[in-house]
Amino acid sequence: MTSVVITGASSGIGEKMAFETANRGWTPIMLARSYDKLMKSADQIKKDTGVSPYIFQLDVTDQQGIETTFAEIIETIGPIDVLINNAGFAVFELAHESSMEIAKSMFQVNVFGAVACTKAVLPKMMERNSGHIIFIASQAGKLATPKSSIYSATKHALLGYANSLRMELGGTGIQVSTVNPGPIRTPFFDTADETGQYRKNVERFMLDPEIVAARTIDLIKRPKRELNLPKWMGIGTKIYQLFPGVVERIAGSQLSKK
Repeated sequence: MTSVVITGASSGIGEKMAFETANRGWTPIMLARSYDKLMKSADQIKKDTGVSPYIFQLDVTDQQGIETTFAEIIETIGPIDVLINNAGFAVFELAHESSMEIAKSMFQVNVFGAVACTKAVLPKMMERNSGHIIFIASQAGKLATPKSSIYSATKHALLGYANSLRMELGGTGIQVSTVNPGPIRTPFFDTADETGQYRKNVERFMLDPEIVAARTIDLIKRPKRELNLPKWMGIGTKIYQLFPGVVERIAGSQLSKK
């Protein structure tokens, strides 16, 4: 049975991906800081799907905790088939107003947490020549916008890491995918956008978390290098990469929604 480890699984798309994993008859292994929230989510998943998820309390900024938790998972449950690096957060602020404490925290969670979790699963995956690592990145990692300088930088770093890792693992049988969603209708914005202004401005563009979760879990059976959601936004970022000055000049006001 396919085992799927999901970080940041107590809410948002992490929780939805755990539901989707169970719906397909696979085994969700849910990791997050809040054990109470994990228990509540796991109980609901079992009630709705009949599948009992495994839950582990983990702060992805705790290096020793990561090593201990993943070792326990492998020892008690078995090989990890899929790792979904989903844990992450944002605080939207002007660059000169953002604190170094928050900036460092975003990098610790969004980047170094994913790197540490990946390192924890790679040795066993490489022994088996099998596995799949999925990084939940963001369109913000391709097209930075005002008030998201640090968040965009973390997602840009995550994409760079994933792309390099994919090439390193070529021929090993281990798949590496990145998922780059636009804004999703989740509690993510409770922290990222305390004013509610950004949420209000992009409400009509927000993705349904269930759709993002389903499309992401689809990658397990149909791996691909990159998944951009929505598709039109992915096309937009490609145009930006080709003509950044033109896009910033023409669409500048549309990029300043925060």
